[in-house]
Amino acid sequence: MSNAAYVIADVTVTDAEQMAKYREWSTKAMQEHGAEVLVRGGAIEVLEGDWQPSRLVVLKFADHARARAFYDSETYQHAKSLRAQAGIMRMLIVDGV
Repeated sequence: MSNAAYVIADVTVTDAEQMAKYREWSTKAMQEHGAEVLVRGGAIEVLEGDWQPSRLVVLKFADHARARAFYDSETYQHAKSLRAQAGIMRMLIVDGV
């Protein structure tokens, strides 16, 4: 049995209007691939280190393959194209236990 996988993104928004267009399309991609939104913004309190994220997103997928399919999908690739000038994205997939 596969373990859940998580997409974690650290987002710095530089153009809120354009980022709203990205969010619309990324939400469609999440719905298409069964993502469960665990974190999407909210207050951040750094406990250790020099990491200073401004906005975090955590998505849960059934497994790594489904998370990767979300990222590679036409819908998400369109979202990425809309985000190109709207902010800085740091994103990864990590397998759960």
